[in-house]
Amino acid sequence: MIIIKTEEEIKKMREAGRIVAGVLDLMEEKVAAGVTTEQLNSLADDFIRKHGGTPSFLGYQGFPRSICTSINEVVVHGIPDGTRLADGDIVGIDVGVIFRGFHADAARTYVVGEAPPEALRLVEVTRRSLESGISHCVAGNFLGDVSHAIQSVVEEAGFSVVVQFVGHGIGRSMHEEPQIPNYGKPRHGPRLAAGMTFALEPMVNQGTWEVEVMEDGWTVKTKDRRLSAHFEHTVAVGREEPVVLTVP
Repeated sequence: MIIIKTEEEIKKMREAGRIVAGVLDLMEEKVAAGVTTEQLNSLADDFIRKHGGTPSFLGYQGFPRSICTSINEVVVHGIPDGTRLADGDIVGIDVGVIFRGFHADAARTYVVGEAPPEALRLVEVTRRSLESGISHCVAGNFLGDVSHAIQSVVEEAGFSVVVQFVGHGIGRSMHEEPQIPNYGKPRHGPRLAAGMTFALEPMVNQGTWEVEVMEDGWTVKTKDRRLSAHFEHTVAVGREEPVVLTVP
């Protein structure tokens, strides 16, 4: 069942989303060659708590850190550690926050220094695919319209969408119904209604869509070890236009 949120509940999610956006803006300032992903995790955790939130990810099904940091061929769920970012890396940072009982979740992929043109194109296409999906989060559309919009941007650029991991509903729980694949057919799936809240998150690979989960049980890598990028926003379906909740 897809849970419809009240205006008051969406306001709470927006407050959580503002904290998430603040963390991601901070990461934009701090991502640099030589910085460790553990340092980024500490900065994010401090920011979340100073602003009255709680990290959604820390302890979630055993996850050991407050954010996910996914470098180069890591698709999602990279665990912050002593790894130092290097010039030319791309790093996806995923942040979740609980505020007043509601979650918000967003991710961005950052470029460290100067990356190759194809890496930059992958990052830009992934960002645009998210924007395309968001634009269809309007009452009366279908969930398949959202998924198809994401897929179309990605595949027209010659990249592939990850199929094993998907976006999701979000609210009082980090993961609610429905699951939201980054591929699909228009005019298929549930019809969207105002007040539905989704975490849309295209995960886009430079090569094959196939992925592997590493021995730690969390880190997901591309099977061919080519690059992957990840962008995400928490969005409320609106009557006339979508409402992005994870913005400053």
